[in-house]
Amino acid sequence: MATVHITRRERFSAAHKLSLPDWSAEKNMAVFGKCSNPNWHGHNYELWVTVKGTPDPLTGFVVDLSELGRIVNDKIIRYVDHKNLDMDVPFMKGRLSSTENLAIAFWEQLKEPLEALGCTMHCIKIRETENNHVEYHGE
Repeated sequence: MATVHITRRERFSAAHKLSLPDWSAEKNMAVFGKCSNPNWHGHNYELWVTVKGTPDPLTGFVVDLSELGRIVNDKIIRYVDHKNLDMDVPFMKGRLSSTENLAIAFWEQLKEPLEALGCTMHCIKIRETENNHVEYHGE
């Protein structure tokens, strides 16, 4: 049987700050640059969730995209959209809100619910800016 990858895209806007509390403002600025702004900053993120599996012989679907979208919205978007990633998002507590860490946290939130749909997580891709994006494959 053929393995097919299918992707759902969602969007969200969120604020965050890259800084370590044990470091001085100068060290945070040296390492994280303007992303360490003490008054936060924001992004209009794009999130791609890619799953893989064998298409159902009756429907031809690897997964019902409406159900995939519902799960992504229930497990991720409702927590992060128009929120402060460092202060408002339970699954980001204690984590630096880099895009890399966001991708890992999103994977952790989605893996089990998507497996329950009968598909396997393949990739989380997050675009933070036009020039920067992260991909995570669960390794």
